[in-house]
Amino acid sequence: MTEQEQQVLAGRRVAQVLATSTGGVGTHVRSVLAALGRAGAQVRVCGPAATDALFGFAALAAFRPVGISAGLDPVADLRAVRALARATADVDLVHAHGLRAGLVAAAARRAGRATHPLVVTLHNELPPGGGLKRAVLSRAEAATVRAADVVLAASGDLAENATRLGARDVRVAPVSAPPLPAPQRDRAQVRADLDLDGDRPLVVAVGRLHPQKGYDTLLDAARSWTDALVVVAGDGPLEQPLQSRIDAEGLPVRLLGRRTDVADLLAAADVCVLPSVWEARSLTAQEALRSGTPLVATRVGGIPELVGDAAVLVPAGDAGALADAVTAVLTDPPLRDRLTAAGPAQAARWPDEAGTARQLVALYRELLGPADR
Repeated sequence: MTEQEQQVLAGRRVAQVLATSTGGVGTHVRSVLAALGRAGAQVRVCGPAATDALFGFAALAAFRPVGISAGLDPVADLRAVRALARATADVDLVHAHGLRAGLVAAAARRAGRATHPLVVTLHNELPPGGGLKRAVLSRAEAATVRAADVVLAASGDLAENATRLGARDVRVAPVSAPPLPAPQRDRAQVRADLDLDGDRPLVVAVGRLHPQKGYDTLLDAARSWTDALVVVAGDGPLEQPLQSRIDAEGLPVRLLGRRTDVADLLAAADVCVLPSVWEARSLTAQEALRSGTPLVATRVGGIPELVGDAAVLVPAGDAGALADAVTAVLTDPPLRDRLTAAGPAQAARWPDEAGTARQLVALYRELLGPADR
């Protein structure tokens, strides 16, 4: 690729907008910043200061603090709309990641009477449930996708839903997990660090301690795995309730908190479990399959199209099915060997980070036209 071809966004001011994030959305946004810069874009990231502190956006792009929370708060949302309108007053394009960021970005564009294109990436579906909150979120989702010039959906089911809600231009744009670093410890060292004796199986889960991740079902299933140790890498609002239940029921589960050694844990695991209530293009599933770790996951959202036949899928919320599937992987060597081989083969079919970034550069150029030289 020539230097001229690389600079297709030369001089274009592009804002990436996100709400509070501790996982996949923040990881994705950070992963595309360098490529956008190489394409010549002047990139800024707008989001909560705490999210920047976690992901280090400011090392790769200009950062503007905008307090977009993960939950509905009319007063905070109004402040966020005003702050984002100021932060994006001079940009050529805004790309919002997630429903909350998209809602604020659409309102900020109206408030500032701006004309820049708005791209919204949908990373997850709405949480299950009903009542007033669900109704409000559903209306917000419809308004957001209709306001966007282009909606990018991390999975096919999200794309279908956006189309149904009236989005004008919907495209499936898979979100790629950045490659994990090579493990720094071997299996024996990881097991020793976890005080895991003998050949006791190790079951690993990775993800934020949040209702979305289905950890109540995981704890229900863990009662069946008396000979295994289950470790969960991640932090979040459910840490204390989950720990209280683990202690009260004497479950073979250990909460490890937020970890930087996920590659080591996956390499040492006998099985990775993803019991989520909903997912689009799970980063944990991608990491497990790339590492060759057998995966048992729930059949929700974009998981089936992501993993194909390289994982064992069970219904969400079915502790019995989850327990049986993990037991089968732990006790059936041919099944475990098949999954170990199938994971990397399936992962090889996914677009990588570079491919994801190229798609964004092409989309931005499509919306903005050729760079003014």
